[in-house]
Amino acid sequence: MNDEAGVPDSRGAGGDAASGGGDPEVERWRSTTRARALAASPERRPAFATTSELPIDDVYTAADVAGLDPASDLGLPGEYPFTRGVQATMYRSRFWTMRQYAGFATAAETNERFRYLLEQGQTGLSVAFDLPTQVGYDSDAPEAEGEVGRVGVPVSSLADMEALFDRIPLGEVSTSMTINATAPILLALYVAAAERQGVPRAGVSGTTQNDILKEYVARGTWIYPPRHSMRLVTDVFEFASRELPKWNTISISGYHMREAGATAAQELAFTLADGIAYVEAAAARGLAVDDFAPRLSFFFAAWSELFEEVAKFRAARRMWARIMKDRFGARNPKSMMCRFHTQTAGSSLTAQSIDNNVVRTTLQALAAVLGGTQSLHTNSRDEALALPTAESARLALRTQQILAYEAGVTETPDPLAGSWFVESLTDQLEAAATAYLAEIDAMGGTLSAIESGFQQRQIQESAYRVQREIERGDRIVVGVNRFRDDEPGARPSILRIDPEGERRQVDGLRRVRAERDPAAWAAALARLEDAARGEDNLMAPILEAVGAYATVGEIADRLRAVWGVHRELITV
Repeated sequence: MNDEAGVPDSRGAGGDAASGGGDPEVERWRSTTRARALAASPERRPAFATTSELPIDDVYTAADVAGLDPASDLGLPGEYPFTRGVQATMYRSRFWTMRQYAGFATAAETNERFRYLLEQGQTGLSVAFDLPTQVGYDSDAPEAEGEVGRVGVPVSSLADMEALFDRIPLGEVSTSMTINATAPILLALYVAAAERQGVPRAGVSGTTQNDILKEYVARGTWIYPPRHSMRLVTDVFEFASRELPKWNTISISGYHMREAGATAAQELAFTLADGIAYVEAAAARGLAVDDFAPRLSFFFAAWSELFEEVAKFRAARRMWARIMKDRFGARNPKSMMCRFHTQTAGSSLTAQSIDNNVVRTTLQALAAVLGGTQSLHTNSRDEALALPTAESARLALRTQQILAYEAGVTETPDPLAGSWFVESLTDQLEAAATAYLAEIDAMGGTLSAIESGFQQRQIQESAYRVQREIERGDRIVVGVNRFRDDEPGARPSILRIDPEGERRQVDGLRRVRAERDPAAWAAALARLEDAARGEDNLMAPILEAVGAYATVGEIADRLRAVWGVHRELITV
């Protein structure tokens, strides 16, 4: 573990402590010009480092990237190893998908927000589900009381999914769904809702997050034991490879690990480690890598340290391309592409001086764009207080539109390529992440490392270090531990969830149960339970069950009855 003084451990070693590679001209500069400047004005701190504790040197020159082979390490945009981007033209042809995350109260109210955002120029949808839906409880379950519609939209049945996308053409709009433990059920509901609109499966496009491993590492919305959960993930891979050619079957998420306190290097390493585990599980199922890998996608956080974030995104593409080609024998270039969605850092937002959050989010969004993201969510200024108001969500969308149309940062792919600092930092992050991957491999792989608590401990230690730095004042958070506003501004209007929404949701759910065909419902759930006891792909019986208006909670309960539930290992 790194010490609190910020001295990097072996994972932070990307080269010599001082840059310049022994260049005589750099040494002359250090002993003369720089020495005189230091004598007159000492530097602000003894040493500089990124948030991943990678050292930042006093100057960077061509000597720092002397070992870089542009052909094999960078390539050109749209070509292996995709360091410079997964498309040849990047934003010169089309901008990233502007996909604001939304969901609250009821399906009908969320539908209104979706249509509002589309009218404001949003180019894709992103659904936030409430906690009961995420962990497989219906809105009228005792466990759901007080949580219905609070942090996302409640979806208990096909009726809710149809209401959620009412008057939204699912053959024209792509939808990202942030759902994991119940991802196969919500995907089945989405497919069924699209089919009721007349959209064939081949025309449905979007993404299910479907990344259960990071739930065990950092977020906690699991249901089943890990190995049963992995079966559901690979069932989606297999089903979508046959039925949903335009669907991204998983969004392998480092975002939540970063939100829990991971450094950029840990986010990079642990996300790719999860990706390796998913590819291994699919291969063990007998799926050919080039049949499913082109539809894998990733989800990263964008933080405020601009150059480290850009370097992280570039390193992610290069590392994933090499992993897929060298480790798994992928031949299709699309199997080697690290395509990713980015969200600005929610945990960087402060309840104090919330207008500062607009600046933070803009900087983070810029890092994502300079890093070559394929889609982006920008957080709203008031999200440290509540779910965003429509006005705040619109401002967050306008932030993306200004970057796209006014900032001039989209006119050429990978505009920071060739920067001695950025290229050096990209190499350092790759080295740091590779060291973590080697540790995980030595433990027997990602699942074994998770079961031993390795990733969890690393993230907890990083989070603790950062919190100590903030408390000591070594890390400045503007408006919190420095530069506080003398006069607090008027409390902003925040989104308030109507408590009657929960009653309306429960009433609607009970109508569904009363009106459905009980024989078809019972038969579908019985077939699902039988399939869960065997080894068949579960997507077909889940689709049958949702079509019979079985609820999310009822389907999840049948699987709980067969597989049990996961209990976290608590270590002291």
